[in-house]
Amino acid sequence: MGQVTIYLDPDTEAKMRAAAKSMGMSRSTWVAKLIQEKTANLWPDFVYELAGAWRDDMPSAEEIREGMGQDVPRELF
Repeated sequence: MGQVTIYLDPDTEAKMRAAAKSMGMSRSTWVAKLIQEKTANLWPDFVYELAGAWRDDMPSAEEIREGMGQDVPRELF
């Protein structure tokens, strides 16, 4: 298990101590959990719950493109 030394100003240290105490864990465990949360590669559940939430309010792609006219042919490279 690795060890890390960090330097905190008094106000930040007091906040960390209070947060760890309120969660019933050591400061080391609290910091480790915070690092795990901040480096996780997963989206929080509330992000997944947003999927499709705007579907009824948004116009379709066809409606958006209605008045745009035709694309010009692309040039070859």
